[in-house]
Amino acid sequence: MEYTQLGRTGLKVSRLVLGTMNFGPQTDEPDSHAIMDAALDAGINFFDTANVYGWGENKGRTESIIGNWFAKGGDRRDKVVLATKVYGNMAADGDAWPNHDKLSAKNIRRAVDASLQRLRTDYIDLYQFHHIDRSTPFEEIWQAVDVLIQQGKILYAGSSNFPGYKIAQANEIAERRGGTIGLVSEQCLYNLAERRAEMEVIPAAQEYGLGVIPWSPLHGGLLGGVIKKEVQGGRRASGRAADTLKDPTVRAQIQSYEDLLDKHGLEPGETALAWLLTRPGITGPIVGPRTAEQLESARRAVDLKLDDEVLKALDDIFPGPGPSPEAFAW
Repeated sequence: MEYTQLGRTGLKVSRLVLGTMNFGPQTDEPDSHAIMDAALDAGINFFDTANVYGWGENKGRTESIIGNWFAKGGDRRDKVVLATKVYGNMAADGDAWPNHDKLSAKNIRRAVDASLQRLRTDYIDLYQFHHIDRSTPFEEIWQAVDVLIQQGKILYAGSSNFPGYKIAQANEIAERRGGTIGLVSEQCLYNLAERRAEMEVIPAAQEYGLGVIPWSPLHGGLLGGVIKKEVQGGRRASGRAADTLKDPTVRAQIQSYEDLLDKHGLEPGETALAWLLTRPGITGPIVGPRTAEQLESARRAVDLKLDDEVLKALDDIFPGPGPSPEAFAW
């Protein structure tokens, strides 16, 4: 496994991030624990979750599964860089009590304590804001973060799904206030098929020293060999991937992608992850395996080196927006 520092911090993290969103809804607790053990064995030390994972009436379930794994001991907690998130409505019926969601100082305080209890730990390495809060000023958010850092409950703060200007605003206000390092990471939607983050988000993250942690690196399975699997009678596309494939232009694009990789003897999912690892400013993509076999496939992506011919061909199939601001200025 390769390691890098998280943004401008001294924190060393693996270049693959174990996403845990499937733990509970799709993967039961024993299998989830086995995947986390396998991740550590593979050298993956960066685990990502969120307080809302588990969804519906089971919100918080994923954090509890991770907490039960930590409780098994064996230096599990000490070896893991643990990231979770705050913002979402934690009410099972979706009807949040006032101040039980978003980023008010009151909710941040109650949410971090609830996450710590479920995770069965006394601190969170990276506490991420799951979405911007249009109603809460960053002065209030950073005041709450400062208190949590002083209490030893969190070490760093990060963002998720932030536009570029909010990354800039958050860190400019943090610098003016002093006493906090500001955002150290941004978790965003970014992959071969969805490159809009290159317009503003990634440039802003690089300018302010944030590590970028892409989620959905296979674009909901679209980049994982979905057409080939259909032809071979395997698992068919579902959800966002199935809806997207209904567009004949997109289907032709994905077919070109799979044909290219067949020509070079490359696996689609591993290639999509390896491509992300070549991109400037990327700390590591989040992989969300449902099985140990899927985790092993993702691990191989770290060792996969794409040559210039393949990288150029991928750019031809999935052209990015180009450098900012030229891409949208003229």
